[in-house]
Amino acid sequence: MAPKNKVRREEIVVAALELIRDKGAEALNARDLAAALGCSTQPIFSNFASMDEIRAHVIAAATELYGSYIRDGIASEKYPPYKASGMAYIEFASREKELFKLLFMRDRTAEDKSPTGDFDSIVDIIVKNTGFDRETATFFHLEMWVSVHGIAVMMATNYLELGMETVSEMLSDIYIGLRSRYERK
Repeated sequence: MAPKNKVRREEIVVAALELIRDKGAEALNARDLAAALGCSTQPIFSNFASMDEIRAHVIAAATELYGSYIRDGIASEKYPPYKASGMAYIEFASREKELFKLLFMRDRTAEDKSPTGDFDSIVDIIVKNTGFDRETATFFHLEMWVSVHGIAVMMATNYLELGMETVSEMLSDIYIGLRSRYERK
């Protein structure tokens, strides 16, 4: 009878997340992961077929954490839902710098870049709030998203350190400017 694995899949994913938080995505390798778990590489590869499989599970776990920032930001009702999603995105970048880089600053050449249900629901919010048609709301969101992403990248890479009140003012200014431009069309 084969010995029972002492290290569970979930523990490996959690350890991998922590390794990335501490040292960045490039630090995720079997040897360092085993050291973080206090075991050999054998339990890692008894639970996962490859490092690529582990990386996929880590990305899924980081995506879930990111999603909790968005859900919590919107649920807090501190900002209107659309602004709350942008604020939460930037807050995630500021607090979880390496996980943000893993999710949003990696090469996506081989990945499906189709809009997700989240994208559609955000466009729905814009349509409801502005009265713009769907095509206009989609491009409006794209412009806002690029701006929000730029702020987030600057914070994730320590290029800028901004307080969230300043970020809130910046997002309001960008939103008002874009909305004014689109309303004049």
